[in-house]
Amino acid sequence: MKKDAGTDVFRALSCATRRALLDKLSNRERTVHRLAAAFDMTLPAISQQLMVLKKAGLVSSRRAGRFKVYRLNAEPLRDVMAWVQTYERFWVARLQALGQDLKRREPPAWVPRV
Repeated sequence: MKKDAGTDVFRALSCATRRALLDKLSNRERTVHRLAAAFDMTLPAISQQLMVLKKAGLVSSRRAGRFKVYRLNAEPLRDVMAWVQTYERFWVARLQALGQDLKRREPPAWVPRV
């Protein structure tokens, strides 16, 4: 049975290192060597993380001479954004309730009155 592409995206994003790699690629294309320099990991370990991102469709690569250059493909992140937005109403409601509660409360004695 073939895995759902969306599942691969969520699995890829579950790792802090892979999220950091996506952050690095959000500004511009980078070689695997340039990416690896920013981490305390071996080149093969970074390559392995990039392969997970590539399988999920979050990055693509191309050859530039001897080097492999990676680029962010943000399109699959739409699935993540859509999923997160379904829960946004809970955050908004809670933040509004917090704001209402803070308006009703007296500030602590140590807060200077203006």
